[in-house]
Amino acid sequence: MERADRRRELVGWLLVAPSLLFMAFFFAVPIGAFLLRSVDNTDLVGAMPRTMAEIGGWNGQDLPDESLFMALGEDFTALPDITAAASLGRRLNHNLTGYRSLVMRTFTGLRRHEGPLGREALIAIDKRWSDPAHWRVIQQERSWLTPLYLLASLDLERGPEGIRTIPPERRLFVDLLVRTAWISIAVTLLCLVLGFPLAYVMASSGPRLSSWMLVLVLLPFWTSLLVRTTAWIVLLQRNGLVNQVLERLGLIDAPLTLIYNRLGVYIAMTHVLLPFLVLPLYSVMKGVGGDLTRAAAGLGAPPSTVFRRVYLPQVMPGIIAGCSLVFVLALGYYITPALVGGPRDQMIAHFIAYFTSTSVNWGMAASLAGILLLMVVVLYAALARLVGLDRLKAR
Repeated sequence: MERADRRRELVGWLLVAPSLLFMAFFFAVPIGAFLLRSVDNTDLVGAMPRTMAEIGGWNGQDLPDESLFMALGEDFTALPDITAAASLGRRLNHNLTGYRSLVMRTFTGLRRHEGPLGREALIAIDKRWSDPAHWRVIQQERSWLTPLYLLASLDLERGPEGIRTIPPERRLFVDLLVRTAWISIAVTLLCLVLGFPLAYVMASSGPRLSSWMLVLVLLPFWTSLLVRTTAWIVLLQRNGLVNQVLERLGLIDAPLTLIYNRLGVYIAMTHVLLPFLVLPLYSVMKGVGGDLTRAAAGLGAPPSTVFRRVYLPQVMPGIIAGCSLVFVLALGYYITPALVGGPRDQMIAHFIAYFTSTSVNWGMAASLAGILLLMVVVLYAALARLVGLDRLKAR
């Protein structure tokens, strides 16, 4: 029997091995490699090997000695082309604004320079090399790993005295993270308020009516997310159907602003994510028998007590599963806020897309994605502690 059990277990692992390998190579490894970009500094260190080796002994206050200037000149001269110089300048510009122009000007100046590559030559090309602040940037980034992007994602930076908060006019990402979490929480609560009665009616109805209601809940999955979001633009615009109906009913005198603001984001995201709460909640409610509720009512408990003390604990796993699913999906939403929201309603996914495709700052994109992943992990850990890991896995 033991050999048979081991054989069955081996067969089971062999059956799932292709899926596990596929998930590892095409899901886990790419995500891990992308998240590594949030602390990776190999491009900068590899582009300036001589300077990075010399600058470790500099005191960080006085002007560097001649050997360090020579090392910097040799590194710039060794750059293969202007594209590599532009990439280096763009990377250093994340630390200190204006560094890209400094690198480009130095690179082109050294190409025309004849003679020793020392202090006088570099300062003659650009006087900013006489400022120790520009050298401190290189000294801070001499390691293969950098905290630059992670600090920037939390509105922090490294200064001469250590890590500090960036000036208020440059702060962005902490408010962005709070905004993303708040919108996700609000949408989750709206889905719960609307989805709980719907799931209860579906679970309490007869087979025929329940089947039709289930089809209506599944119907949005058969329509593109982009189409559903665009439909809300048509409905909620100033001359849209919603405003026209309200005006004809005499409820409003002028069209309401229902789109390109936070309200439009709430409406559209709630509509899109509502089935993700209804379906797991309906599956749990369908398996809850009525014996306990009838027994509680027969013993004299009022309806509110029956619901709170008997029925709600039985459907709580479905509530937790549905709310966690909606919240996690809402955290990474991009298309809906981008189409129906205003500039102050964009979520963290919008900036991840911006840093990936527009500014080509993969470090910031990976850092923001890592923070988003951390929020999901924290949520899962909290749920595991609240309802138990075994029950969470079962759901």
